[in-house]
Amino acid sequence: MQFFKTFKMNIFNHKVGNHFAIDDANIYYEETGNPQKPVLLLLHGGFGNIEDFNIIISSLKNEFRIIGVDSRGQGKSTLGNKMLTYELLQSDTETLLKHLNIDELNILGISDGGIVSYRLASFTKLKINKLITIGSRWHSQNVKETKEILSGVTVKFWKERHPQTIEMYNKLNPEPDFEKLTGLLVNMWLTESSYPNDKVKSINSDLLIIRGDRDNLIKRKLFTNLPTLLKIQTYVTYLLQDTLFILKSLKF
Repeated sequence: MQFFKTFKMNIFNHKVGNHFAIDDANIYYEETGNPQKPVLLLLHGGFGNIEDFNIIISSLKNEFRIIGVDSRGQGKSTLGNKMLTYELLQSDTETLLKHLNIDELNILGISDGGIVSYRLASFTKLKINKLITIGSRWHSQNVKETKEILSGVTVKFWKERHPQTIEMYNKLNPEPDFEKLTGLLVNMWLTESSYPNDKVKSINSDLLIIRGDRDNLIKRKLFTNLPTLLKIQTYVTYLLQDTLFILKSLKF
């Protein structure tokens, strides 16, 4: 009955989903769209949650079985006791997909979610047909060049610029501790070994990579270097506000 209710909804609402226990964390996910269509996995960015994707759900719900996952420690997912790494978030996602009996899918990842997507496409046996990343670093060199910005993210910094995300976090999370989460996320961002780096060469999915023209967290030169390592079908640089147009234009 829960399965039916989830697929009847149109947007993510943090009301009709499920928790799945992985080690000492409970990972929250929701499904919507058409259960008979190909799977589209949505992975959000740092300090975000699955509702960040609601702006595009209506454009995709008829063509995909859509699965949104709150990353460990964010949204309604609990943090557990492990240090956050992109390897851990990759493992969480793999474990959930195995639980759902999914081994073939498409992925859209934003920022941290895109980095996890790169890892899934680089290190796993999942059949990823289409991969879209938005504003996602892939190489540790990008961390070195943006270290001052990344290390400068504090609770005070984030509260001044994005107070609504903290309000939603405190509202949704079963075990809220924003100061702890902030420290763990910043450490993850700065851990150079956690990025896929040149292992992205093994990606064989059709890939669309998107960077905002004013994105100062992923340097343009590294962004443009990525396609030279890959056999990709599509490569586009767009403003982030054009993302909906790009998604609607994709021929999955």
